[in-house]
Amino acid sequence: MPTPFSVDEFEGKIDSLYRLTIVASRRANQITKNESHGFGTVTHSKKSTITALEEVLSDKLGYYTGTQEEENYLE
Repeated sequence: MPTPFSVDEFEGKIDSLYRLTIVASRRANQITKNESHGFGTVTHSKKSTITALEEVLSDKLGYYTGTQEEENYLE
C-alpha cells in the first residue's frame, strides 16, 4: 500500500495545491501513456499518480509558469 502524502510535505516544493494537482496529473498521464501492458499480463507497480507525486517531492519534476516563459523569451 502506498504511503499517503501530506500537504505539508509539498510546502516549498510548489507554490500552490492547484498547481500541484495540474503538474502531477499531467505527469501521471504521461507515465500512463508510456506504460506498455501486454494482454493478460499483471503488473504490481505503483500507480502513476503516486509516482508523479514522488517525482515532485524529489525535485525530479519541474514546471514553468507563463511569466517565466515570457521572461526567457525576452532574454
